[in-house]
Order: sequence, then structure tokens, then C-alpha cells
Amino acid sequence: MQPSLQLKISQHLALTPQLQQSIKLLQLSTVEMQQEIERYLLENPMLERDEGPGEGFAAAQQFNSPEGAGSERESAAHEERQNRDEHESEAPSAPAEVDDDRWTSDAGTFTGAGRDEDDDSDAQDIHAGSLSLRDHLGWQLGLTQLSERDRGLVRFLIEALDDDGYLSAPLDELLATLPPEYEVEPEELEIALRYLQNFDPTGIGARSPRECLLLQLRARPADGVQKLALTIVDKHLEALAARDFVRLRRLTGCDETALKAAQTLIVSLNPRPGANFAQSEARYITPDVMVKKLKNKWTAYINPDAYPRLKINRLYAEILAQQRRGNGNLSGQLQEARWLIKNVQQRFDTILRVTQAIVDRQRQFFEHGEVAMRPLVLREIADVLDLHESTVSRVTSQKYMATPRGLFELKYFFGSHVATDTGGACSATAIRALIKQLIGAENGKKPLSDSQLSEILGQQGIVVARRTVAKYRESLNIPPVNLRKTL
Repeated sequence: MQPSLQLKISQHLALTPQLQQSIKLLQLSTVEMQQEIERYLLENPMLERDEGPGEGFAAAQQFNSPEGAGSERESAAHEERQNRDEHESEAPSAPAEVDDDRWTSDAGTFTGAGRDEDDDSDAQDIHAGSLSLRDHLGWQLGLTQLSERDRGLVRFLIEALDDDGYLSAPLDELLATLPPEYEVEPEELEIALRYLQNFDPTGIGARSPRECLLLQLRARPADGVQKLALTIVDKHLEALAARDFVRLRRLTGCDETALKAAQTLIVSLNPRPGANFAQSEARYITPDVMVKKLKNKWTAYINPDAYPRLKINRLYAEILAQQRRGNGNLSGQLQEARWLIKNVQQRFDTILRVTQAIVDRQRQFFEHGEVAMRPLVLREIADVLDLHESTVSRVTSQKYMATPRGLFELKYFFGSHVATDTGGACSATAIRALIKQLIGAENGKKPLSDSQLSEILGQQGIVVARRTVAKYRESLNIPPVNLRKTL
């Protein structure tokens, strides 16, 4: 064969850097987007934050008008209403009186000395937030009159506790971890455990939930209810967990009134005594959009706190403009800065369009709650807005909407549907809400089974199988019928 040249014309999709950046920003959450912008601010001197209510804030406000363009008068009025609502919602309540004596008696750690009069922090919050479980137990150990050897063994057991305050490892295993030269006897470790179990909070150092509840019951004044609760926890805890009240009355020989009082006492106990000292980090979500009812219409608008205020650095831009022969590096950074500002604006524009389309189709939810949620799929929003379904998926992922009914991820408003007798459809969210309402209003002595719930929903025109009801009930973390029975 002889070599030859051929000319072929074909089409292919090429993603420009600007389009790649736009897609990337669209799928990022608000926190991830802020981190990405911080990276651009560090790398690109042409880009800077607009600290004042300038172009960046105005760009966010232009989305908030119902027409999309937004007149200045309506935008200013909307901003004034929003600031007034925020001011009213953040109005401080009347200061509560604080007992100064409480500061000097709380674990011997906090005193009123040196406390700023303007500091209205609650003493218990400070105490729980600053002391760990081991610190709290170690402070109590320091007040005892134990020998150094016993203190060392108790401290050893304190370090072996888990976050809930349980001694999860058996004593013989813990004893095996001690150096042989200490010559610790099993009886010594048992005695140290008894010392530990007398510390606060009551129930600490237990080796099982049964022992934890028994320690708390034994610390209460002895009476008929306490004795019956001790018997139930010690010998019949499985029957109580299964709510087999008929069997419990037969085994204990008590009547229904006494059994109910004992059950109330047991339920009031804390099966996780160390959990109050756990250091949990609060996670905050900044909503991308907010929804309010304005002029009898549910309207979505961009949250200004989530919109990054960016602008071009005027000093560098003027320097670049004065140069006769442009600096290639600065010119490229200027173009990147303009792309970023434009893509951020386009990101929030797309989010607002999708959110408003969701609000328009789920307005009954905002009026009546979950029971009025209608079925909705991504393609329906994509067809209305002339967007690709993947774009709608990116917009609704990790984006949040603040509403009078709470904070929701945009994906929350999408869900499958179940056919009704009339030929319509009911969303899975609405069915779960109905199941929750039915169970919340049921008779505790005769709770509704999954079959009965299915029949009740069928009477309302919603055809749902028993298995489907069980699946929705489990997704709501609602126990089965036998565990919901009460005395």
C-alpha cells in the first residue's frame, strides 16, 4: 500500500478552562467554594475581596428581585425588610438571673473571681465544654484518701473507660497489660473498680448496660418502686426491652400500676453516663438560598452571607493598563480573575433558577408541610429550565435552602412516587409523613401494625404494600409494633 493523505471533518466537544471552572464551582458546596476562592485569592494578585457593600454585594442582591433584573428600589426595599427580619429574630431575650454561688461550687474549678460582668455564659456549658470525663474523674480521685497504689490503679481504670463511661475490656485482660513487677492481684483491681463506681456521674465504670442501670438504681432511696426496678433490671431486662408486660407481671407478681412506675423509673436512668462529657464539634451550614412568602408568593433569593464579594484589584489593573507592552503573566491572571467573578455569579444564578422552580412546584409543602409534598424528579426541573439533568443534579447536591419550616438540602424536595386509586401520584416523603402522623396519634396500648397502616393508607387512596410501609417506618427510625407498646 502506498501512503496517502486524507482530509476528514468531524465535530467534538472541547471544554475550555472557563467552562471547566464553571462546572467545578457549580458542584462544590458553599464551604468548598469558599475554600476554592481563598486559594484563588492567594495565588492571583488581580483578585481581591470587596469588603464594602459594593459590586459584589450588589451582584448578590440583583438575584433577589422577582423579575431577575431587579430594580434598585425593590432591591433596597427587600434588603431593608431582610435586615429588619434578621434584627427582630436576633433580638436578645431578657437576661436570666445567675446564682453567683454556683460558680464557686462547681467541681472546685470555676470561681466568680475575675469574671467579666458582661460575660453571660452559662456555668454548666463552660464546665461541660472545658472538662473531659477523665479530667472530671481525676479531680474526684484527687479528693479521696486512698493510698498511692490504689490511686494508681483507679487512674489506670479511668484511662480504660470509653467515651460512654463503660469499662469495655474485662478486668483480667486489663490485669494482663500491667507490668509483672507491680504484682497487682485481681482482688486489688476489683477494689479499685468499686472505688471508681462510687464516683460521679453515677453508673460510671460499669461493664454492661445492666450493671450501669443497677448502679444508678442502688444509689436511689430504697422503696417499693426501686426494689421492683432492681428486680426487673437484674433478672428480666430482656423482657422489658421487648415490652412483654404480660410476662413481666407474671414473673414479678406485681400489678400494672407498680410495673408502670418501675418502668418510668428505669427509663429515667442514663445508660450512657459519660456521654455528657464528650467533646462534640458543632457543624454549621450556611444556606445558599432563602425562601420567604412575599406578596402571597413563595419567593427564593440568594443568601448574601453565602455570596462571595469579589472584585478586580484596581491598582494592579491600572498598572497593567499603563504598560505599553502588556505583561503576559498579569494579563492571564486578570483574565482568570474576570472568569472567576463571572462564574461565581453564574453559579448563584443557576442555583436561584433551580431553587425557584422547586419552590413553585412544592408550594403546597411550604403551606402545609411534608404531607403535601408532591413527587418530583430532576428531569422535570431540567425540562422547565432548559438545563441538562446532570446540571440540576450538581446544583441540588450539597446546596441548602433556609425556609420557615427549617433548613433543607435541595435534593430533599425530589423523591419517588406511589400511585393512588384516582390515577394520581403521592410522594414518598408525604407517605412517610402520614405514617409518622398515624403512629404519633396511635393508642400506646394497641399500636398500629404495618398491615394496619397499609390498610389505613389504602382507605385514603394511597396503595402501599406492607413491606413498603415497613421500609418507610424503618427510615424514620420508628421501632416495630411490639416495641411501641406501652402500659
